[in-house]
Amino acid sequence: MNAVLGTDERWQIVDRERAGLADLLEGLSPEEWETPTRCGDWRVRDVAAHLTVAARFTYRAVLGEFVRARGSFDRMIHDSAVREAELPVAEIVANLRAIVGSRRLAPTTSPREPLLDILVHGQDIALALGRRREMPPEAARDAADRVWTMRVPPRPWPLPKARLVATDIEWTRGDGTEIRGPIAALLLLLTGRSEAAREWCELAGVEGLR
Repeated sequence: MNAVLGTDERWQIVDRERAGLADLLEGLSPEEWETPTRCGDWRVRDVAAHLTVAARFTYRAVLGEFVRARGSFDRMIHDSAVREAELPVAEIVANLRAIVGSRRLAPTTSPREPLLDILVHGQDIALALGRRREMPPEAARDAADRVWTMRVPPRPWPLPKARLVATDIEWTRGDGTEIRGPIAALLLLLTGRSEAAREWCELAGVEGLR
């Protein structure tokens, strides 16, 4: 079975995920907005702000951020998110809602990155808060396949030296020792979040990676 969604279907899922995450964020307490995540030094508000940037910044603004970051792509992503996170939380939520329906892409990215971004960072936020957040298996499979095949932009996470087998949808990649689990957990593993993969399984009440 093809792991790749059609473009329209992918954007429809992105829209639903953005709207659903905005609903979650809207109900957070001030303390929850400051909760640390496992994304380095990013808090919930930093991750949420990051998710609004690609669809709102013009190419000229991105170039300015890149120059400000002295040519470091990672620093540009971090610093732009932290600056956006200084906005009032209501404005961060409003910015996330405002990009529902947007098809704007960050430079060098394909239409598959927005889905990968919202799925994984949505889990970063939810897991930091101890919340269960569903991940549509078809969407998680598309994102996992994107991570596996990613060349541009460069994949920031090394691929596991293992054979990955999804237990809830048809998807298998790799060679070596077999790792089985729900496709959502495999996606988190592929993006360098092995502990998050375990936590996701616990909150979902399913058997973890094995």
